[in-house]
Amino acid sequence: METSASLFNRFRFIVGGGLLAWFALQSYLLFDFGFSWKIASTDAAATSTLLAGACFLISNNLKYYQPEKGRSMFILVLCLVLSAGWLGACRWLLPQLIPDAAYKVFLIQSLPVRFCVSFLIIGSMAMLSALRYMQKDQKAYEARKLAAENLARDAELYKLRQQLQPHFLFNSLNSIAALIGFKPDEARKMIHQLSDFLRGTLKEEQQWVLLQAELQHLQLYLDIEKVRFGHRLSTVLRHNDQADAMMIPPMLLQPLVENAIKFGLYDTIGDVIISLEALVVNRQLQITITNPYDPETAHPQHGTGFGLSGVKRRLYLLFARHDLVEVQTRNEIFSITLKIPQTADLQQHLKPVP
Repeated sequence: METSASLFNRFRFIVGGGLLAWFALQSYLLFDFGFSWKIASTDAAATSTLLAGACFLISNNLKYYQPEKGRSMFILVLCLVLSAGWLGACRWLLPQLIPDAAYKVFLIQSLPVRFCVSFLIIGSMAMLSALRYMQKDQKAYEARKLAAENLARDAELYKLRQQLQPHFLFNSLNSIAALIGFKPDEARKMIHQLSDFLRGTLKEEQQWVLLQAELQHLQLYLDIEKVRFGHRLSTVLRHNDQADAMMIPPMLLQPLVENAIKFGLYDTIGDVIISLEALVVNRQLQITITNPYDPETAHPQHGTGFGLSGVKRRLYLLFARHDLVEVQTRNEIFSITLKIPQTADLQQHLKPVP
């Protein structure tokens, strides 16, 4: 995209080239009318210089004042006034520079033609200047609009991330309160694990993290849940080095795993296995989270509350796509598949894993 400076330089070059071309053409025409090259070039130089001044005046005026839509009459009147002023200056100056009787007669006779030509040139300059400044204002408006949209998007992303902390914290505190009475040792263990988890959450302020770091943080959450549910909860995390090097928004997986535990343990009897598999498919990170469910008591096809809706919203804000989350139910297994595109601008976020 061209910068404002390059556009201005190109515009100035076009205008200057046009005036030089007019100087050459006018000199040739006057010479063709029978005047000497000296008279022809003097006339052309004087009139072109005055015309350049008139063009500068109207361009500079439109830079600071652009009439509203439907008020183009202002520009028309301004062009007429400048053309008349230019003609008056030429009528006074040229006889002073060229004291030739035949030329003075020709000058008087050519005034109407000169006026029409100057009006066309000044009018063209006004039109080009108005279009140029309108384009410049439009680009500035679009830049401000984009900045405002990005600011609103970042604010909503931050709000969604901040909602996860109290949402998870309340559940954990309820679990700790339930353990204090009959399993105080487990409650203390869970408090320490919760402290480690929240400490990592507070430190994480990036918009993107490596999957390996996200899974390490997720493991702290799973350790807390295993204290809460005991032997009933088992988890399996399958990932490879290629997937570990991919980027992911922080705290994206925890609400989905929390939902998987909720629907897996609350609505079924016996031991439950929650699995997470991360692969790289078609140059994008694909993560699938599965859990068993009872179709008679659970209704995951209707959504899983804040977790799934929040994840969908975050991914849409980041990629403007609605096809990055897939939900499937088959053979009493509920699965959510996330697709995280690895765009070129994510490379700047890559850093060695500690």
